Amino acid sequence: MVRINYSVVGWWMLCLLITSPTWAQKRKKGDPVIISSAAQAREAEFYFTEGEKYFILEDYAKALVFYQKTLELAPENATVHFKIADVLNRGTQEEDLQRAARSIEQALSLEKKNKYFYLLAANIYNGLSQFDKAAEAYAQMIREVPGTEEYLFELGATYQYANRIEDAIQAYQQAEDALGVNEMCSIQKVRLYLELKKSKEALLEAEKLMAFDPEEGRYVMSLAELFSQRGDKATAIRFLEKFLQTHTEESGQERMMLAGLYRETNRHKDSEALLLVVFDDPSIEFGSKALIVATLNAELSQDKSGGLVNPEKEKLALTLYEKLSKQYTNEGQLYVLGGDLYLTLGNSEKAKEEYQKAIALGDVNVDVWQNLLYLEAQQEKLDNVIKYSEQALELFPNHAMFHYFYGYAKFRKRQFAESVEALEQAKRLSAANPAFVNDLNSMLGDAYYSLKEYAKSDKAYEEALAYNPNNDAVLNNYSFYLSIRKENLEKAEKMSAQLVKDHPDNATYLDTYAWVLYAREKYKEAKKVMERAVGKGAPNATHLEHYGDILFKLGEVENAVQQWQKARELNMNSELLHKKIANRKLYE
Repeated sequence: MVRINYSVVGWWMLCLLITSPTWAQKRKKGDPVIISSAAQAREAEFYFTEGEKYFILEDYAKALVFYQKTLELAPENATVHFKIADVLNRGTQEEDLQRAARSIEQALSLEKKNKYFYLLAANIYNGLSQFDKAAEAYAQMIREVPGTEEYLFELGATYQYANRIEDAIQAYQQAEDALGVNEMCSIQKVRLYLELKKSKEALLEAEKLMAFDPEEGRYVMSLAELFSQRGDKATAIRFLEKFLQTHTEESGQERMMLAGLYRETNRHKDSEALLLVVFDDPSIEFGSKALIVATLNAELSQDKSGGLVNPEKEKLALTLYEKLSKQYTNEGQLYVLGGDLYLTLGNSEKAKEEYQKAIALGDVNVDVWQNLLYLEAQQEKLDNVIKYSEQALELFPNHAMFHYFYGYAKFRKRQFAESVEALEQAKRLSAANPAFVNDLNSMLGDAYYSLKEYAKSDKAYEEALAYNPNNDAVLNNYSFYLSIRKENLEKAEKMSAQLVKDHPDNATYLDTYAWVLYAREKYKEAKKVMERAVGKGAPNATHLEHYGDILFKLGEVENAVQQWQKARELNMNSELLHKKIANRKLYE
């Protein structure tokens, strides 16, 4: 409810009373004032004036003190009770509202013809969620004070809050009787009749409003929405179809709503035909059209997650988007919409193009930057990842994901110092997201190792394993790097053994385990594991070289050289392999 400013009304009402000679006269029977002397009248006037001064200054605590002093001298003055209620109603505690309620009730017991008293009473009762009392305040005001029929709307709304639906309908009917047919009364009555499942009465009210102004499309849309929300889409469609029969011009919004209802009732052909017309209508704002494409995209995304493909829906979404792209070339959100659509359809290149256009126009949200960076990273366009993450960080310097993308790209380009700086910043900004911090620690472990900062590398790996002891990437890299350094080999063997147990057919993990065993000089065990690794398909150069090293340690020099030669065929640039083969000797 709207708060009314009663201060001016209260002031002149009280002044009229306290400056009257009756304040200084002996009280007669029936008088509302008990002041017995001119001195008391002047004192009351002073206190009230002071109260009004502080009220205007919004120092309500001091205003209340002076109003209460006035009340001590004029306990039967209705306006003083009203002013006290008004001040208390501005408090934040329920106790204040309770006291306000008592004060306004006292005011109304003394004065029944002032509408501002009733309005304040209704306001207070609504604040206390005492909707029955608020409704009674409005009802009594309408009975007692001529010219207050306009508040029948508030009375109806308050009955709704009190869940007195029949009374609300009656109040709106009274408003209509007093003020004529109008949108508010009709729409509310339709809504309430539908709530009571009185479809016949709701339909009659709806038809009455449409007959009142057949040219007003807003009425038709409001009513169609009400019936649709209550599950009667057939009636909603009938209203719109009837209206469109005689309103072929400037009826884009009505057509848009009808197209939506057609889709909801599986009349897809009818819906598509309308949408193709509507999207060519320049009178319909971009946002309404964009919402349709966004809805189609959401449905396509849901279909995709369920393993479904709907070529017709995909074609419609693309056709509508193409219509938009010809009309709104400078609308940044258009390209965001296009990027999302192409991303859903699996066209990464087109999605990137659309996101890049959106960013060029500016004012896009974080998700757009993230989607673009994800696509660039997915396609290994590392320079673009660095470029766009730098741009994004200028706009969102405290967004962890943009630091992450920058750090990731720098890591992949082997610029480890810059990578570590970015990843650590991402980590600081992600304390509330432990899963993301876990991923960062995994990459930080690798980056710090590449910088030969082994203590920091180990710390990052340990933090990652503390969060997830089964982090495969960390178990593999951590154990392998320990074997290279020949440090904490027992721990390395334990981690790599666990990894192979969980993934017995993974050649990379088998190679790591074999190399840890090699570092522990368990050559026979290492050979068995490595034979499993190279037997899993097409071994890479590293696997074959490691196999040769293990064989050499076991005295199988000829077999070792053969494996090194196979490795060299896959890695012709390795000087170490050339040296091993040429000298038939192991170099470590």
